[in-house]
Amino acid sequence: MDSNPAKRRKLDHQASQNEPAATLDAIATASASRSGAFGLQSNELLEEIRLDYDKVFSDADRLLYNIKAAIEAVAARGPTPILQAAADLAKRHHVVVPFPEPGPPSDCPYKVSYAKPAQVNVVGSYISRTMIKSQECRAIDMVVEMPRELFQDKDYLDLRYFYKRAYYLAVLSTAAQDAIPMTSAKYEYLHGNRLLPVLALDSVSQRPAAKGRKTGFQIRIIPCAPLGLFPPHRLLSSSNCIRFAASEDITPKPTPFYNNTLKAESCYLSYLKVIRQAEKTCAAYRDACILGRVWLQQRGLGASISDGGFGNFEWSVLTALLLVSGGRKGSAALSPSLSSIRIFKAVIQFLAAANLEMKPLVLGRSKEGTDATKEPVPVIFDTLRQLNVAYKMSPWSAALLQHFAKWTHATLTDQEADHFRPTFITKVDSPFQCYDLVVRIGQLPAESSHQAIEYRGNWWRSGDKIAQVIKRALGDRAQLVHVQNTKLINVETWGLGAQPSNCLSSLLIGIIFDDVNAARQVDHGPAVEEKEASQKFRQFWGEKAELRRFRDGSILESLIWTQSSPITLSEEIIRYILKLHLKIQNQDMQFLGKAFSSIIPVKSSDTLAFQAARRAFATFERDIRDLSDLPLQVRQIATTAPALRFASVHPTETDTPREPSRQAMDVTIYFEASGKWPDNLAAIQRTKIAFLLKIGDMLAQSKPAVVCRVGLEDVHTDVENLAFLDISYEDGATFRLRIHSDTEESLLERRTKDKTLDQRTRAEGAKFLASFKRRYTHLPLHTQMISTLCARFPALSPTIRLLKQWFNSHRLSYHFLEEMIELLALRAFLEPYPWQAPTSGMTGFLRTLQFLSRWDWRLEPLTLDSSGTLSGADRSTVETRLEAWRKIDPGMSHTTLFVVTSHDTSGTAYTIHDGRPYPSKVVATRMTTLARAACTLVKDKGISLIPKLLFQPSLAEYDVVIHLNSKRLKAIGRGEQRAKSSHFKNLDGLTGEVVHPILQEPAIALVQELDSLFHGPLLLFHGAPDDAIVAGLWNPQFQRRTFRVNLPCSFRPLELEADDKTLESEELVEVDRNSIIAEIARIGGDCIERIDLPKLG
Repeated sequence: MDSNPAKRRKLDHQASQNEPAATLDAIATASASRSGAFGLQSNELLEEIRLDYDKVFSDADRLLYNIKAAIEAVAARGPTPILQAAADLAKRHHVVVPFPEPGPPSDCPYKVSYAKPAQVNVVGSYISRTMIKSQECRAIDMVVEMPRELFQDKDYLDLRYFYKRAYYLAVLSTAAQDAIPMTSAKYEYLHGNRLLPVLALDSVSQRPAAKGRKTGFQIRIIPCAPLGLFPPHRLLSSSNCIRFAASEDITPKPTPFYNNTLKAESCYLSYLKVIRQAEKTCAAYRDACILGRVWLQQRGLGASISDGGFGNFEWSVLTALLLVSGGRKGSAALSPSLSSIRIFKAVIQFLAAANLEMKPLVLGRSKEGTDATKEPVPVIFDTLRQLNVAYKMSPWSAALLQHFAKWTHATLTDQEADHFRPTFITKVDSPFQCYDLVVRIGQLPAESSHQAIEYRGNWWRSGDKIAQVIKRALGDRAQLVHVQNTKLINVETWGLGAQPSNCLSSLLIGIIFDDVNAARQVDHGPAVEEKEASQKFRQFWGEKAELRRFRDGSILESLIWTQSSPITLSEEIIRYILKLHLKIQNQDMQFLGKAFSSIIPVKSSDTLAFQAARRAFATFERDIRDLSDLPLQVRQIATTAPALRFASVHPTETDTPREPSRQAMDVTIYFEASGKWPDNLAAIQRTKIAFLLKIGDMLAQSKPAVVCRVGLEDVHTDVENLAFLDISYEDGATFRLRIHSDTEESLLERRTKDKTLDQRTRAEGAKFLASFKRRYTHLPLHTQMISTLCARFPALSPTIRLLKQWFNSHRLSYHFLEEMIELLALRAFLEPYPWQAPTSGMTGFLRTLQFLSRWDWRLEPLTLDSSGTLSGADRSTVETRLEAWRKIDPGMSHTTLFVVTSHDTSGTAYTIHDGRPYPSKVVATRMTTLARAACTLVKDKGISLIPKLLFQPSLAEYDVVIHLNSKRLKAIGRGEQRAKSSHFKNLDGLTGEVVHPILQEPAIALVQELDSLFHGPLLLFHGAPDDAIVAGLWNPQFQRRTFRVNLPCSFRPLELEADDKTLESEELVEVDRNSIIAEIARIGGDCIERIDLPKLG
């Protein structure tokens, strides 16, 4: 949903650095009154997820003490040539030194030695106690500070420090693995950094795992450098510290990642002190960090390079630094007196405003000038320690972090939204729910040792190039281009006696569309006069660029694309540009999620068909208004057809001359108020028929090509609307016209309130009044609302169409009004949290399914404020009304779902039809169950999801399956009659033009007839009008009962068992299911092919 600038205070990160402490404090404390529930839920969450350290790490301190003692007992080793020392370890202890690539050359003159560590400390979440139950790895980080005397002044160059560190780690591993019983001892890269192997020791758990969750923990031994080992000015981000990677004739490139990694090696204990100090000065700091960990985890962000490089450590450090800096003149941006919730909100606001991709975020005053913050990656620069805390981040992960923060900030500033579930509970990073298009780039080649000067892996460099090219190519079609590494072989860990494997991986490119520009087929480049810009444009686009003259006389470099939908157009652009610049072939690119388009093809022709239908309606409205001899003045002509609000599954075809569409579009004509209407409901209905005949005659005279046919409604009383007028145009458009009478509404209201009438008559009047308001009041307003919002949200129409198809596929749509399904889809756009409003049909559909899977419709109303007019008091009234309904009707026999919109606050306009709940409790429960199953499938399959599986129903769980004869139904739908024998050759079964109105879909008519007869014992399920299967479930409440007159369906005497003597005195009956099945077959006739009973085999 579009953010409301009036509801939030904008904060760019430049302002966040310069404003006083009160600025962020004010932001964090704003709207405190509406944050009470959020605070209580968050405190409850903290208690629930907080890890029981005494239980989980009961023997951790003893193990850490043993490891420390074993490390300190290792004998010192004198200087030895590096390769010789490595060979000695491999021979004596079967331990391979984990040198970073490229390893030391064969003629390497360096010598390594080992001495007792300067100090051994435990750092990280174990000390700060910020671990949570749901995190995947419970690791205790033990840092071992290597003595200063082991290093020389120039060891910061050419991997020399990291060679010595690797040797020191190998020596430590020979002692640590024997210190305590471990299931395994292995090497792994710290946060995916190939410069930093560490020793990982997995503890032996004596307790059985519960629910598949690990109960043990891991101890990671991390060698580090002493503070100030190398001068900071030697490790500026603009410096090159890997000389052998550069050729003599090429200017050495900066090595910012290498330099920052080396600086970070001296900062473990410094940041331990920063965090400990923050815990002392701010009582809520620890809980704020736990909330930050949960928020990051739910969004797939972590400290690992492949997870974005921003994890709990970075969150904790940023929060701690904001407590002492970040404000004006170096003052604190956050007050230590804030609660954990307010600190969390302030950090989210800070991240939402900080564009790390474009501008460095400097905390404190820098004495090193701008060179210290010039990096090609995002920068959160700690001036006191001269370190870029975000050095592991990439431009795309910084952009994703900012998007997540903006979405969460929008959630927290929406006064009426649920703050808790979107912020901490909902999993946000599911690819198909988060991104509109996911591209998998095939297996990447293994990296060359001479290319890996940044040590983030081949995938990172390839991903950076791909992201830059795609981002430039798509331009404003995309809001975000994100890169994620998908490992095909696990290379993060390896045995002590082995070498790490080459990284084989593929890339996932996630793209979020800008729905306003995503379908643009023509790109305008620079003018022909701009020589330099034109040359760059042609250089980037190659043969695709061409000069074109436009209507305004301008001559511009241009690009013309053939595809029209956002997904196929983006695919066309990406395939072309990656092949042109990076030589990535078509077979190496897989566009995932595109299969959703095959469920409901979203084509430009669909938009044209919807627009053609609206143009046809405009023509029809003009023709009606041009009728000058009507007895009453036309006040309004309103449409209620899904096709005219961009919401029908298949667009109505209006371009087939002389063949009227079988999909008549409902239209209502409103006349000016008049006293000419009869003061009798039955007379009004007959007056409407005369009115329709008059309109049809007048149209036929003024428009000879228009065919008008009056039809009768399928009603059972003469006080309901009896007739309609079908009006067909030559282009195929057909409109079904009904007439509104304001007198009719007043008479129905009078009948409902007249206490002189019997209860049955008044109840019938109330039902007719509800149907009247639905048809003549709510549906026109609904159509206007949906058509307006489809223009505002281009992805709303495909979302509605996909959701309707899902309801059709699972045969739920018979029990839901079409408008109700549209409102369910609309919810993902009006309350999109924790995302922004969907920008594709796929994301809108999947997010709607997620909502359905979690919506507790028994206790929660669905409130959709499309116009922004519902106040907090209005919403409270809605909740109170639902509570009243549940008390009056606990069995939900009258209403099940409670849905409120801006134009209807009754809650039942879309969920009660003909006096029955739409849907019933059973069907609503089935909807929730199917949605949960679909969401589980989406979660389990991930990017391997086959969208068609979401739309594949199962028939095994039904008691009755009726297979319809599709050919016969189609023939009936076309109005064809079976051949009739005739005694006269000149007479045919079909002579002349058919003048009957458009027939109702025969399958729908049959299901309605069966439902009216057997809805008590048999619950029927049916989907789209062309669905050839009708499924049914026997009602278990229709059990055996005592015989009486006027039983609701066919019953038969109950056959008692020989030993059942207790019931002999009563005359019991049970539902005669066989008779009901036989009656269904008789009614359906040749429209029914066969009837199966799956549960009977």
